[in-house]
Amino acid sequence: MQSNDIKMTARSLIGRIVAQEDINFLLTNRLPRRWLTQFIGWLSRIEHPWVYAACMSLWRVFSDLDLRDAKQSRFKTLHECFTRELKDGARPIETDPEVVSSPCDAIVGACGRVEAGSALQAKGFAYPVADLLGDAELAHHYCGGAFATLRLTSSMYHRFHALYDCRVEQVNYIAGDTWNVNPIALRRIERLFCKNERAVIRCRMLPTAALITLVPVAAILVASIRLKFIDVRLHLRYRGSNLIPCDAPLRKGEEMGWFEHGSTIIVLAPPGISLCREVFEGRRIRMGQALMRLAEPADDGRDRAL
Repeated sequence: MQSNDIKMTARSLIGRIVAQEDINFLLTNRLPRRWLTQFIGWLSRIEHPWVYAACMSLWRVFSDLDLRDAKQSRFKTLHECFTRELKDGARPIETDPEVVSSPCDAIVGACGRVEAGSALQAKGFAYPVADLLGDAELAHHYCGGAFATLRLTSSMYHRFHALYDCRVEQVNYIAGDTWNVNPIALRRIERLFCKNERAVIRCRMLPTAALITLVPVAAILVASIRLKFIDVRLHLRYRGSNLIPCDAPLRKGEEMGWFEHGSTIIVLAPPGISLCREVFEGRRIRMGQALMRLAEPADDGRDRAL
């Protein structure tokens, strides 16, 4: 049997086992999550060809990793591959000024409108936006607005980018757990996004000053977020200030930061910005493609008040 056939057989067998929800949930959530996350963070940075080759082989069994659009094809560590950059022009940015583009490559999860102060996590499971943001006033700003959950799988490009010309004015780092954020866990753990490590990034769109918030949410194996505009690595052992003031202008499509594995970004937009018609749960979207669209905003003073 050829090596490719063996790999496909192994992947198929493992896939069938992991597809069983109880086993998947047990394997990814009932392990010592924080210890395992810290261990993988250490292992992924080891510069040794045997370690790298073994990790890559195992990763390829569990994923459909494709490096054809990566800027480089050789890496010293697993971490370098996780946080890889793309070739120039690999992700065209939507230039329409009425369009808010996707900040990352992702599978669209729950999306729609924020109703009664809550957003949908999965069918039958809603969570208070105030719990997610840790800020009731900011959460009120998004009542009646749009939200989109963008899930990055482990094999995807892990960097995220500005979704509009904007100025980042504040980051609020919220410590938490490292539950898996796959669909199986989202159907079982209430308010999961509100439990995990996350960063609340407030962005003023230019020139309107409308306030869009991005919430990168960490998960098992990936409780580490790096933002280019602050010289701090946000991770499980971070003990610095939670509220980090910023004044970082970014152009649409400009890199904001990266996860050190796959995870989720939740985008929250105020009334006057709506999801594009082609954005729906289950759709694969690439960084730079249309995510939301501007309409005439209702001037209720909320943007100026925050």
